[in-house]
Amino acid sequence: MPIKLYFLQASRSIRTAWQINELGLDYDVNFSPRENGVAPAAFKQQAGGLGKFPTLEDNGVMYYESGNICEYLSDVYDTQNRLLPPVGDPARYKVLQWVHASEATYLLHGLAVLYAKWNQKDGDVQQTIAGLSKNMINDLNYLESELGKSNGKFLLGDKLTAADIMMHFSARFILVRELGTMGKTWPKIEEWLNNSEATASYKAAVEKTGHKL
Repeated sequence: MPIKLYFLQASRSIRTAWQINELGLDYDVNFSPRENGVAPAAFKQQAGGLGKFPTLEDNGVMYYESGNICEYLSDVYDTQNRLLPPVGDPARYKVLQWVHASEATYLLHGLAVLYAKWNQKDGDVQQTIAGLSKNMINDLNYLESELGKSNGKFLLGDKLTAADIMMHFSARFILVRELGTMGKTWPKIEEWLNNSEATASYKAAVEKTGHKL
């Protein structure tokens, strides 16, 4: 039975589709557009009721959270450790640093800006955003600096890893939505994003899922 991916448009689901394609696995996509900006209630129920996407179903088990799914796919299907080095290898933890930073640092700070735009009713919203943007700019400056140290097209050299798969969505989402970027640009980040999107596996994931931001 092929893996089933519950894919919500304009979401982190592209991470999982990209990784599955990179690993050469067979999978089915259960796709849903957003309704009024959110996942439809019926689609949440189909995906197990938690309402978080991506959701991965494999051998009758549901897996949630894109970082967790990333590690699951790597541990179970990446037998040559191409995307995530084996346990005990120091290189593994460099990859995992970015896997976790994609959510715990980058999207945490980016979504804080987005939620301020959406929800702040009192006070000076622009002042709030300016304050929140300091973290975002520091984060992106660090990413730009680390890319400058890479000896290849990707975050950690010439080979795609789980670090790229997880960080790509975070960075692209932040830049497209201009979340705390304050008009600044980061050329190395843009180059890395373009390199990532030029991979055959990313293109295949977009073609199969219809992903767009």
